[in-house]
Formats: sequence, structure tokens, C-alpha cells
Amino acid sequence: MTDDVQGGSILIVDDDPQDLRLLAAVLERGGLEPRPVTSGKLAIEAAVADPPDLVLLDVTMPEMTGMDVCRWFKQDERLRNIPVIFISGLQGPDDKVEAFRVGGLDFVTKPFDANEVIARVGTHLKMRQLQLTQERQNHHLQELVREQVKEISESQIATILALAKLAEFRDDDTGNHILRVQSYSRALARHLAKQKLFGKLIDEDFVEDIFYASALHDIGNAGISDSILLKPSNLTAEEFDTMKTHTTLGAKTLAAVSKSYPRNAFVWMGVEIAESHHERWDGSGYPECLSGEAIPLSARIVIIADRYDALREKRCHKPAFDAAMTYAILTDGDGRSDPRHFDPRVLAAFKAIAGELEAIFEELKNPPVG
Repeated sequence: MTDDVQGGSILIVDDDPQDLRLLAAVLERGGLEPRPVTSGKLAIEAAVADPPDLVLLDVTMPEMTGMDVCRWFKQDERLRNIPVIFISGLQGPDDKVEAFRVGGLDFVTKPFDANEVIARVGTHLKMRQLQLTQERQNHHLQELVREQVKEISESQIATILALAKLAEFRDDDTGNHILRVQSYSRALARHLAKQKLFGKLIDEDFVEDIFYASALHDIGNAGISDSILLKPSNLTAEEFDTMKTHTTLGAKTLAAVSKSYPRNAFVWMGVEIAESHHERWDGSGYPECLSGEAIPLSARIVIIADRYDALREKRCHKPAFDAAMTYAILTDGDGRSDPRHFDPRVLAAFKAIAGELEAIFEELKNPPVG
């Protein structure tokens, strides 16, 4: 036996004690570690406790046949890849076909030849080692690729978020509006995921994507002039129509980015949010007057997140409202808002975690230090 497979652990399963002793002696002489057991049940217990490198398995045994044991191994995630060599005095081709069908890799017939046993066991141990080496190399390669993709993705995200924050600084002295909307959106999505109100639509990837994509909701503001964006008094009808275009400007900008990164889910979600975060559940929003579930789910979540922060925040044209007033405006309605504007399920989520959103606002209401 070559050095690379010396000391291999071989589970021998046979109800004949004499055959067990003979096989154990053959394996020991070959520099291997035999682990003899007398039944299929004991074989399973031994393998689960300490998986072997290979199994020599008798076909004909009481209670559990070798075929039964092999089937059990192949259904267990921990054991399915362990090589199985059947040993039997049966010579029929149907038996061998069945042995291969249930997952056996080779067949040794009784009475067995010691040299043949060592040769077959050594061959399959080497093949298993090569397989494990290949799996480790593949795993390492996957990790390298994953890290590289992560690095690229994070770089893309950082660049896009920097542009979003640059646009936001014109309308927000601290730039923390973006950070708060991100955290509100993630908190709402997590609550909705726990409640399973949207089935499998909101999963961990969705929660992560909306955290990043929500920061892009007002990126189109970069295309709106200061005279409109920062006007302290009410906008004229014409000015308001211009202001509305920040939704389509943002969506078009991100759609152009998405052509370069078509598989980037967060950018595509950003397109949805930028375009639809001023739509309303009752169809009274803009730019497309979408209603109900025609509004993308991501945008329906950001609609409340953005509206909550807009009410809490002092802007050039309005004072800041406290948490209680904001809650009342969003849930009861007044001239500034109406509960019919929001997806009822998302509004229910807001009601359930309003305290968490208030904590986020308090934490992020001031600019970061340093």
C-alpha cells in the first residue's frame, strides 16, 4: 500500500466472523486500519460515530442486507461519498448490477484473493483522496471568486452610495436622511419577513438589497435645480411638475448603470425604488399613478420609510414633527398624508415597530462624529 493511503480507516461489514478476521488481517498487512462489525445496524452506528475512509460490505446478511446498508449510506449527507466495495459469494450479473445501482463502486467475490482486495481498496482510496483534493481546491477557488465578487460589489455599492449622498447633501445638512431611510427600510423588511405576509418574496437577500437600494431613492435630485429643490416656500404647479421628474431621472440613471451590471439585484431594486417611491397605494402618486400591488414591493416599503423621515426631519419648507405627531399623521392622516397612501401590510408593520424606527431616528439624527 502506498504512503498516501497508509493508515486508511476501513469499515468491514460481514456476519461471518471468519471472513471478518481474514479481511482484517489482509488489511492490516497492507498498512490499513480495519474496523470489523458483524451487522448492518452496527455498521451504520460505527460510521455515524466516526466515518471511515472506505467500506467493505457483505451483500448477504440477516436483518439488513448489504444493499440496505448501502442505500442508507447514500441517503445520509455525512456518509454518501464514502466508497463502498461489496463482498459476496454471489456470482449472478443481476446481483452486481443491483450493487452498482444502489451506490457500490466495486465488487470482490468470495473466496477473495488478498492481493485483489488490497489492490481494489488501494485504488478506491486513492480515487477518494483525489476527489477530496479536487473538492478542497474547488472550494478554495469558490472562496477566492466569492471574495473577489464581494470586493467588486462593495466597491460598486460604495461608489453609487457616495453619489446618492452627494445629491442628498444639497437638501439635508447632515446627509443622515439616507442612513435613516436605509435602516427604516431594513427594519420594516425584516418585520415583514418574520410575519411571512409576502411569502417568499422577502428573504435575507431582499432585506440586504433594500438596505442598499433604499439609499438611492432620491438620487434623481441631482438633476433638479437648487431654486426648486431648496425653495423655502410652496412650489408652483410648474415647479412641482419639475420636482416630480427626480423619480424618472433617478430611475433612468440607475437603469443605465444596470446595463453594465445586469445581475446586480441591488441596482435593479434601486431602479424600482427611485422611480416608484412617490407612488401611492390608492393611485394618487406619481410618476405613473400606480396603485396597489402594481407598485414594486421594495418601493412600497421605502414609501413609508421615506415619509416617516421626511415628517421627523426639519426641512427648509417645514418644521420637524415629534414621534407621536408623525405616527398620528401616517396612521390617521391629515393634509400631509393619508393611510390610504400605503400598502396596508406595510403600514401594519410600521405600527408594530414604530418604537424601533424612533430609536433609529434618535441614533442617527446627528451627523457622525469625526
